[in-house]
This record gives sequence, C-alpha cells and structure tokens, in this order.
Amino acid sequence: MRLLLIGGTGFIGPFVAAELERLGHDVFTFHRARTHAAPGRREIFGDRRRLADSAAELRALAPDVVIDLILSSGAQARDVMNVFRGAVGRIVALSSGDVYRACGVLHGFEPGPLQPVPLTESSELRTTPQTYPAAQIKALQQVFGWLDDEYDKIPVEREILGDPALPGTVLRLPMVYGSGDFAHRFHPIVKRIVDRRPIILLEEKQAAWRAPRGYVENVAAAIALAATSDRAAGRTYNVSEPDSPTELEWATEIGGLMAWTGEIVVLPPDRMPAHLRMPANFDQHWVYDTTRIREELGYREPVARQDAMRRTIEWERANPPTTFNPHPFDYAAEDAALSENEGRRATSA
Repeated sequence: MRLLLIGGTGFIGPFVAAELERLGHDVFTFHRARTHAAPGRREIFGDRRRLADSAAELRALAPDVVIDLILSSGAQARDVMNVFRGAVGRIVALSSGDVYRACGVLHGFEPGPLQPVPLTESSELRTTPQTYPAAQIKALQQVFGWLDDEYDKIPVEREILGDPALPGTVLRLPMVYGSGDFAHRFHPIVKRIVDRRPIILLEEKQAAWRAPRGYVENVAAAIALAATSDRAAGRTYNVSEPDSPTELEWATEIGGLMAWTGEIVVLPPDRMPAHLRMPANFDQHWVYDTTRIREELGYREPVARQDAMRRTIEWERANPPTTFNPHPFDYAAEDAALSENEGRRATSA
C-alpha cells in the first residue's frame, strides 16, 4: 500500500512510519520544511494549516490511505476531506478520549452524574463544545504546536466519519508516553527521583485516579494496523493498554524501575502545596475498553509495559524539558506541606 502521513515528524508519526515500512508499505510524509523525516523517507513539504495550497501535489500522489496525525478542529477535517475526496481510499484520523462526556465531568464542564467506566466507543460524548479552558489551550499549544484555537475532536470525528464518498477511521488515543513525548508525562516523578527527593507527594483522590495510557511504539502499531485493514473503514477504536493502574501505582512502578528507596505520601487536597493542586473531579475515572480493536483487528501491544516504561525513563533522564516545562516544581513548598502534615499527625497522636 501507499500511505501518506500528515504531520509525520512529531512524537508519534516517526514510529507510525517505521512500523508501516517494517510491514512493507510505501510511506510519504507531508510536513513543514523546518523539520525532516528519517533519512530516505519521501517527503512533501507544505503547511498543514493551508492544506488546499498543496492539493494538486497531494492528490497526484494518489495514496491508498491518508493518516492525519494532527487534526485539531472541524474546519481542518473538512479541508482534509475536500482535498482528498475522489483521490484516496480512506482517511485515518487520530482523536482523543477528551471527546467523551467523562472528560467534561472530570474537568467540570459537564453537569450531571459521574460517567460509568470503562468507556466504550459508544459511551456518551461531551455535550458542551468546550474541551479545555482558553488558558489551558494556550498552554497545550506550547507543547503541541499543531493545536489551533478551535481545538475539539468531536467535530473532527463527525467530518471524518460523515462523508459517504470517502470512508474514514477514527482512533481515540490515550495519554501517550515514550521517547520524544513533548508533554514529558514521566518527568514529574523522574525529576524528583533524580533530584534525590526522599518523599513525593500525591493528592489522595488523584492518587486513586485511573486513566488510559499507551506507549508510543504500541500506539503506532495500532495506528498502522487500522490504516492497513479494510475492516477498519467506518469504525472508531479506543486505543490504550488493557488495564489502567492508579496514579499511585504508576508512580510506584516508576520508582521501582529507578531503584528509588523513597516514599510516596498521599495527602488530602487542603494539605497539598498550591502548585500540586489539580482542579479536576478525580472521582471521574477515565478508563477505556479496548475490546473492539483487539477483537476486530487482532491488536496486541508489541512492547511489554515494563520495557516501555524503562525506555521512557531513560529518555526522560537524557532529555529533560529545555524550553517550556509543563510541570511545576517547588521543593520548598513541598517540604513545608510535608512538615505541616507531620506536625498535625504528631498533635493528633
């Protein structure tokens, strides 16, 4: 097959391209000229935000499948469908679990009761158009440069799956970790361990919270599988690891892999330092059911979780954030909170 990746030089794209090439397919990458694909990979240069400007060149390529890794809004999805309608066999779009109503409940944008988990592909979607507050979108744009101000994956999915002339496939990704993770999801724990912190603090409800995760090479394998399987046409798939450890279990696993001998202390929210208080309803878990992609497409993770975590820890240690750091650190405030907690415990005793 001939496949075109839009935005294939970021975090996930190179792993998708490598997996497709391993399977024997021809891969082309469309991206801005300031970044480059792997040596020998065929490239088309252009601006994702001005896709129509490159329409003639992209249509002439006549790929069997287009994988758009950086769709951000309904307007961008319409552009993709308009450019490729009649020239390709299928569009594969990466979406997110933030389409689910559970995400709105978690962040306080959706009224009503907690949503049942695990979330299936048929679980309720958000009823409000707000995915995240404007300030958070701006912060996310510093991590994910492809996000536009209209970021919302729900209209993206509607456009990709709503065109009878051009079949689509939607993959709802988890929180993806691994080498090249712009969000540095392991960094808050890894840095504290590297800095020889004897105590790491977690807020009690966040410590018990469960969320979907996926290692980048495993997620890439799922994307490649869906892109090359005709059965995936018209389908939506959750992608994540089959189980979702709590935040406390996850942090404990990282500590164990780093031979850390410290302690994780769980505190109520009113005793946590301000920079570690997360404005979220952690009673709402965010866990996927991934039965569909496993049964319909035969998906299995090629890299075991401990190996995946080890590789990620090694990468995080070698590549700490150098420009924008999405995670706050204030060790003096953390020590003060711990000291206050010990004082309260001594008084109550």
